[in-house]
Amino acid sequence: MTTAPTLDTIAQKLAAGTPLERADIAVLAATTDLVQLGMLASDVRRRRTGDAVTYVRVAEHRIGEPLPDAFPETAGEIRLLGVPLTAEAAIAKAWAAVERANGVPVTAWALADLVALAKDLEGLGTLARGLREAGLAGVADVRVDLVEDAAIQWVMDAGLPLPVAAVHDAPAKPAVFLRRVANLHRSTGAFQAIAPLAKHAPPLAPSTGYDDTRLVALATLLVEGVDRVQIDWRQHGAKLSQVGLVFGANDLDNVPVTDDAPLGPRRAPLEEVRRNIVAASLTPLARTARFEPVAGAAS
Repeated sequence: MTTAPTLDTIAQKLAAGTPLERADIAVLAATTDLVQLGMLASDVRRRRTGDAVTYVRVAEHRIGEPLPDAFPETAGEIRLLGVPLTAEAAIAKAWAAVERANGVPVTAWALADLVALAKDLEGLGTLARGLREAGLAGVADVRVDLVEDAAIQWVMDAGLPLPVAAVHDAPAKPAVFLRRVANLHRSTGAFQAIAPLAKHAPPLAPSTGYDDTRLVALATLLVEGVDRVQIDWRQHGAKLSQVGLVFGANDLDNVPVTDDAPLGPRRAPLEEVRRNIVAASLTPLARTARFEPVAGAAS
């Protein structure tokens, strides 16, 4: 009779770098011991990336608005949002934004919308190549639960980066979803990070802090090969972001580019981000959309 693995035996496997088996994944997915799960994830995070927590300051620009003459110098990423009317319009807007970005990497559009614009996989490949040639650093919104695996493969084959695997709705079976992301990355090498917390929050059924921190820990443990687990600072706020760092997260997305501080200097966006990272005994590191360090940025 086979003995079921325990969290302690799984911890030994993780420390030794031994791949997890299906029974191990089932135990992690079923456990209600959030504290030990978080400890396992924190240990894995430290072995992967040490105590560094990256963050990116994002200047958002919505389609339909005129491009500014210049984007904020504090930005590590310029992100184009909205749904282009046509594939040609998507490419044209990307070209124009890159020309005005002064070297700051530009990401644009949602993968699900690009799939709809392209109508078929061959058209998606053509559109992705056009966006790559425009100079995009990657697709801005990659909610993998809204697209088929084949679409991700076609975009990667076209050379357009898909930096962050995200999710639209909270997965009903987190382990199944996270293993899909791991398998996708194994076959495509697509992702620099995974953002496991749902982008869409139903007002009548919001997630709980328990659900969110558990999902962050599971993402850290189950998505091998993707070193960064990301939390959206603007969407999820300072408190959940900081707790997520303790449970394995090591990247903060969507930090505002403004340095305005109407509530005092300690609540200025950049200062608050850095302070929360340091309070978790971690080291802040500014990055760009390409996950490269920001030249000259103070930690």
